[in-house]
Amino acid sequence: MDLSAAWIELLVAAVPIIIAITLHEAAHGYVAHIFGDDTAWLAGRVTFNPLKHIDPFGTVLLPALLYLSSGFLFGYAKPVPVNFGRLRNPRRDMVWVAAAGPGINLVLAMVSVLLIHLVRDLPTGGDLLVTGLIHSAEINLVLAVFNMLPLPPLDGGRVAVGLLPLPLAIPLARLERYGMPIVMFALVLLPMIGQQMHLDLNIIAWIVVPPVEFLEGLLLRVAGLG
Repeated sequence: MDLSAAWIELLVAAVPIIIAITLHEAAHGYVAHIFGDDTAWLAGRVTFNPLKHIDPFGTVLLPALLYLSSGFLFGYAKPVPVNFGRLRNPRRDMVWVAAAGPGINLVLAMVSVLLIHLVRDLPTGGDLLVTGLIHSAEINLVLAVFNMLPLPPLDGGRVAVGLLPLPLAIPLARLERYGMPIVMFALVLLPMIGQQMHLDLNIIAWIVVPPVEFLEGLLLRVAGLG
């Protein structure tokens, strides 16, 4: 592959990731602003500027490590600051703030699939755009499904904390300090250990890939492409 083709392939993969992560984080901040907390708004995080959201580890290093170790591509941006105590109804509104990120990713996946109709028959560049849109749909579905896993500080964990009865919500909320190390172990270290043992220990992929494939097939059928 020549250098120009390699750069094009990189852009086709990278641009959907940057858009997906940027809008995911901006959505959290925007919905928090609607419900009374302007922390992210005042910090300049409710923006489409990706430079405001990029995290050196989560947006650059982690996706590279995951791709090399397991072929599973995933990343995250700097978390948007939200002061849940400033929300008008903290427990209820936390659910909407947390769900906003995965929600916008589902919308982006739908839009990406629908746009394939408009670009696939273009006289020039249609194939490249279709490839980019397919990447966009898959990446946004992975982000939506992964982030809805019920483990704080993932969005699904915060949704669960807001919806569960207090006797269940309180111990789940206390897991937040351990949640990200658990996720990093399952995402990075466990697949590496599995490779050394010639075992598939990519448990995150086991959980995430089936619903992603189901949703992708459903979207393609709805769009008349399946």
